[in-house]
Amino acid sequence: MVSVTSELFVTISTVIIFLLSAGLTFFIVKKYLKTKKLNLLYWSIALTVFTAAVLLEILMANKIYSELIIDLYLFLVAILVQFLALGSFALYNNRKFLSYYYIYSVLATVFLVITLILYPAGNIIKTHIVFGVLPLEIVISSSFVTFPAAVFIILIAAISYKKFKNKKLLSIIAGVIIVAMAGTLYIAAVPVFLYYAEFIGILLLWIGFM
Repeated sequence: MVSVTSELFVTISTVIIFLLSAGLTFFIVKKYLKTKKLNLLYWSIALTVFTAAVLLEILMANKIYSELIIDLYLFLVAILVQFLALGSFALYNNRKFLSYYYIYSVLATVFLVITLILYPAGNIIKTHIVFGVLPLEIVISSSFVTFPAAVFIILIAAISYKKFKNKKLLSIIAGVIIVAMAGTLYIAAVPVFLYYAEFIGILLLWIGFM
């Protein structure tokens, strides 16, 4: 029986997630080009970022990583949540709030980049899994990016579902929330939940967009 923390399991899991994410990204980009909806633009960017992050997970699971790759991964995981939040704001269709969030996003991202440069994360790969204690400075700066974004995603999700009452939209919203939260799960006692959350989130997005 293959262990859930084995190199084989992690590699297979991340490859499947990568293929699902790449396929969904292609589909949403095509949908955006056809409809020109702003929320689809941000969600397609978010899924592109997510796909890139999962590709890095495949590399790291196979012991191909460096300090630069780990820092890039942490950056991608953080801005992923930001782009998902921008998509949610665009779906909510409030230009004023979106403009304010643009400004906050830029400032928070600059803070994160500076922190990653000054305080490298070091090796956070253990038993082929993204799992390790981050420097406090990175935890704080990434929280400035991800925590407000996650709160906004959940609030706008509730408002949007109440407004549209669309079951497919509910699946998309659930997928967005799970994917947004996935990047923080490696801190939990069972870090492999990261991959379960990514897989479930992508499946829900597929169901919602199909």
